Amino acid sequence: MTSSTIPFSVLDLAPIAEGSGAAESFAHTRDLARHAESLGYRRYWMAEHHGMPGIASAATAVLIGHVAAATSRIRVGAGGIMLPNHSPLVIAEQFGTLETLYPGRIDLGLGRAPGSDQATARALRRTLDSDPDAFPRDVAELMDYFEGLGPVRAVPGAGCRVPVWILGSSLFGAQLAALMGLPYAFASHFAPAQMMDAIALYRRHFRPSRHLDRPYVMLGFNVFAADTDEQARFLATSWQQSFVNLRAGRPGLLPRPVEGYLESLPPPARELLDSILSCAAIGAPDTVAGQIRAFVERTGADELMITCNMHDHAARRQSYEIAAGFMKT
Repeated sequence: MTSSTIPFSVLDLAPIAEGSGAAESFAHTRDLARHAESLGYRRYWMAEHHGMPGIASAATAVLIGHVAAATSRIRVGAGGIMLPNHSPLVIAEQFGTLETLYPGRIDLGLGRAPGSDQATARALRRTLDSDPDAFPRDVAELMDYFEGLGPVRAVPGAGCRVPVWILGSSLFGAQLAALMGLPYAFASHFAPAQMMDAIALYRRHFRPSRHLDRPYVMLGFNVFAADTDEQARFLATSWQQSFVNLRAGRPGLLPRPVEGYLESLPPPARELLDSILSCAAIGAPDTVAGQIRAFVERTGADELMITCNMHDHAARRQSYEIAAGFMKT
């Protein structure tokens, strides 16, 4: 196997598969986190989503604590917290608490999307009034709480060294991360259209800060690895079905894999998936190695955040194990 020269991390959406429930999802998350730690992955991140039957990570900070308690070395964090859904003070207190419990291991990625549909977003926020400057102000306010600045003190939180990342799937997040001198994570695993433009903008406009002296880009990347190309393509159809269903307004549990799924799709759905597959590796170990290598060379990524939504937990564990073989720890 050919090693990558960059670290790999895990993005776990805590999938709820057909035939199971949230309890099984949480047990699988705990098991996968331990497995990832033993394989040498750098981080284990959870993502905030709401109102989605197939994703169990709505209470993201709670689940991060569950993972951190089950592991001992791997960094654990949010990829990300959707900050418009929350008061910056509450997030500072939550992640200050996590950092106090698990010092030196907690990351905080921040996004400005709702992580839900409009009705769910309204239930979370009570209002959908938006201000394009609100997210940058909220990020700055949150970071001030960690610094112990301002008239209100976050307890725990003030004085905690929680690395803050900016997440995004457009040029907005890239520009903000560059101006604030923060690391940047792009959601290329589900929205790759502006990936190369966002990377270029971030690197071109990056301003060194006391948080980071040079640009640092982490990219989301789908990996579905198995013993054979045919088996991997079959296992990947669970994620493909889930993604198409979500974009069609039919979110549901993570489906069982099916034969011939891609070939059965109408052209618009196939075009949608073809775009996402530009940031995916699907196949046997040698196939996946070549696809990962090509992606890293094309993007110059500093780190890959690997996600894998397979219906079968054992197959998912194996996929991360195969991917780890290309990582230089």
